[in-house]
Order: sequence, then C-alpha cells, then structure tokens
Amino acid sequence: MHVHVEIDGHGHCSLPPALMDASSAYFKAEERTPSLDSIAETYRALNMAAVVFTVDARTKLSHKPNSIEDIVEGAARNNDVLIPFGSVDPLTGSEAIVRAKRLAEDYGVRGFKFHPSLQGFDPSQGEFYPLWEALQEIGLPAIFHTGQNGMGAGLPGGYGIKLAYSNPLLLDAVAADFPGLQVIMAHPSVPWQDEANSIATHKSNVWIDLSGWSPKYFPESLVRASNSMLQDKVLFGTDFPLITPQKWLGAFADLPLKDEVRPKILKHNAMRLLGLGTGGQS
Repeated sequence: MHVHVEIDGHGHCSLPPALMDASSAYFKAEERTPSLDSIAETYRALNMAAVVFTVDARTKLSHKPNSIEDIVEGAARNNDVLIPFGSVDPLTGSEAIVRAKRLAEDYGVRGFKFHPSLQGFDPSQGEFYPLWEALQEIGLPAIFHTGQNGMGAGLPGGYGIKLAYSNPLLLDAVAADFPGLQVIMAHPSVPWQDEANSIATHKSNVWIDLSGWSPKYFPESLVRASNSMLQDKVLFGTDFPLITPQKWLGAFADLPLKDEVRPKILKHNAMRLLGLGTGGQS
C-alpha cells in the first residue's frame, strides 16, 4: 500500500537534492530512485502488487513533484502489479480540488497521497475541508503520512519540516467530519502510536498502513492491536525504495501474529479497501 516513485521519465526528482540525500542517509537506502518500470519488475518477480505515488509539495518546497501523469501511464503499462495514487498540494486551494478531480476522472488514479509535514499544513483546519469534501465525493481513499519524519532528518531545523502536522490526532477530525472518506494513516505513528490505535479502533473509515519501519521496530501496542481489534484495519506497506519488500517481509515473519491474521494484513484488507475483490480468504 505504500511505494514511492521518486523520479519521472524526464529525470526530475520528487524532492530537492538536500532532502533526497538526507532521506537516503536516514533510511540507508540501497537505490533511491528506481524507475517505475524497475519497480514493477521488482514486484512482479516477487508475485506482489504495489500502490505507487509521489507527493506534491510544490508550495512548501518550491519544487514541483515528479510527473504524476508519468506514474499513471507507467502503472497502466504495468497494471498487473501497479496501482497508481495521485497527489495534490492542499496549499494551492481550489486548484488542488480541480486537479484531484482531473486525476481521478481523466487519469483514473485509485486514491491520493498526502504528507502534512512535508506539504506544511494541518489537515484538521477548515480551509482544507473543501478538498476533503471533494475527495469524499470522488469516493477514493487518502493516505496521510503520520508520525516520525525521515524527510529532513538530521538537517538543521529538519529543513523546516514540522513534526506536529503528522500527529494522527489531526486526522481524527477529518475522519469524523467526512465519514465517507477512507483515511489511511501511513506508518507506525511514533511517538503517537496509542492515538493512532485509538482512532482506527473508533472510526470504521480509518486504517493503518505499516510502511516506513521494519516490523522488528514496531511499537508493541501496534503489534498487539494488529493481532486483535485492528486485524481487519491494518495494511501491508514497505516505503520502497527506502525499505525493500524482502527485508520488510523477513522481519514481519518474526512478529507474534496469529496465522489467520497474516493474510489479512498482507493482502485481504487492502483488496477490500481498494475494491479489488471480496477481500476474502482466497
């Protein structure tokens, strides 16, 4: 449910060089900018599928994202393994709504990705509610980064990136006020994991993806909840290319999870969320 495409066919990267280098060092990434077709080959060889996206933070970063249209077209070439999500910059106001509708209606994206800290906005603020209303009407899910940020890690002032915008409690208001919008809280939400667990338990339209951390570092409360009350709300994700699926799955195998829970997390919950099938045990 969580794979980044960091470069487009024109060689344009998703982030300014300083952020690209800092995040590579933070995650110790082996290959930071594989092409979309290379990503497809990786997942095809593993008999897996992936949701792919970038983040549009053009206002905050003064840097346009890599082409989302390229991502959609590349996913169409590799539609056996890739599912494209779009992204819009909430700070662009009504333009973000127009673009979101165009990406959904004309390009066929299957959801949207937001990174409140990187994009520099508080998703609970009323000025962004027209965007959430539009996404609810479109009927596609939205993934929001939550918790600790690898972006800007180790840089002076964290490159101006504010962690508080990634507190999952800010999404509680969004999920409450837009019950038809499926909200995915990306990553273990350290240092706010208990808050994330509570929100996902309380609201049927809230999910948690497990990307961005090796499972061996998951908070114990998240593992416990994933094995019980959140077993139908938790989604497999890696944050590839920052974490490879092989490494993630290797650590996931060591978690103390029930046998019947593992296939839900790895496949069936995502199928149900994305409308790809019944999400049953097939």
